[in-house]
Amino acid sequence: MALTELQCKSAKPKDKAYRLFDRDGLYLEVAPNGGKYFRMKYRVDGKEKRLAFGVYPDVSLKDARERRDEARKQMTKGVDPSAAKKAEKVSRAGADSFEAVAREWQAKNLHMWTPKHGEAILTRLAQNIFPWLGAKPINQITPPELLVVLRRMEGRGAIETAHRVRASCGQVFRYAIATGRLERDPSQDLRGAIPPVKKAHFPTLTDPKAIGGLLRAIDGYEGHFPTKCALKLAPLLFVRPGELRHAEWSEFDIEKAEWRIPAGKMKMRVQHLVPLSKQALAVLEELRPLTGHGSAAKYLFPSVRTLAKPMSDNTVNSALRRMGFEKDVIVGHGFRAMASTLLNEQGWKWDAIERQLAHAERNSVRASYNYAEYMVERRAMMQGWADYLDGLRA
Repeated sequence: MALTELQCKSAKPKDKAYRLFDRDGLYLEVAPNGGKYFRMKYRVDGKEKRLAFGVYPDVSLKDARERRDEARKQMTKGVDPSAAKKAEKVSRAGADSFEAVAREWQAKNLHMWTPKHGEAILTRLAQNIFPWLGAKPINQITPPELLVVLRRMEGRGAIETAHRVRASCGQVFRYAIATGRLERDPSQDLRGAIPPVKKAHFPTLTDPKAIGGLLRAIDGYEGHFPTKCALKLAPLLFVRPGELRHAEWSEFDIEKAEWRIPAGKMKMRVQHLVPLSKQALAVLEELRPLTGHGSAAKYLFPSVRTLAKPMSDNTVNSALRRMGFEKDVIVGHGFRAMASTLLNEQGWKWDAIERQLAHAERNSVRASYNYAEYMVERRAMMQGWADYLDGLRA
């Protein structure tokens, strides 16, 4: 039954917020403080979203229905009404407002980042900068004004976020300079104004005896077999956990004994080549009959619920916990620090180790060509590392 004006007017607050539904997703939400808000619930690409239409009685039921109908028209044209509303707000603020320039910069650089990273950058700006500086012309923002906003983050203990946001703001300002909307970057004057972040290293094991115990525990793991294979490959390949769990069979060349990770999956957006030791190839041979055959086969480590998605990002860490290795002892990312520490101690060339770890290359053009740099030594190193681990396991 459709909502009536009388129901809207007579609705009384309760201990908890509740909703009075109209039609086609429109509803009136009544808050415990007595506030009444018209909102619309809808879906885009299977994801539920909400759109605010205003406060009753400033916005009447008739007005709310008209706004709902307009939103539904946008949806029939493939437009997300919430995104359209935000875009209109930015447009009203002016093409040279900080928010407008920031969104333009983010959109032009999306191809350089993973989708998750690109979204995270915009989300941090939307949560921490736009509410205070978003509508302001970018050429009028001063260092003290930016510092006030950054110190809000510092005040709640989010120091690392403050540094990330300042860096993103600096990139936005430099983009504005390049496009003729700004003469200098005000964020440069804030270097040192925010306390440094205490670098927390991922817990790992570097004592050979302890590593041997870990490897034997992995060999005896009795859980899901693909998870066991992921645990076996983690120390052998020492890639980032996200790269391992998203690994696809199509990326592996068994004859060449290498795994080519596409640039789109890498943190630095540069293709990465992982030489495969005999031990890594043996693990793949064990795993292939289970996850590498059939028309739906894609991921080495698919979700237990569907082959179309990779395993959860917490699967390896949970398995380590079940084997008795607490989170302050080792985590999935810790296999990288383990390999880095011991390979350096063993005297392998630093450049080869860094290249195999896929650490950042400051020159992005050079990095795109150098993914195979030091490959002869890297192949020898990966096999030597696997043999060393076998020795610890014995």
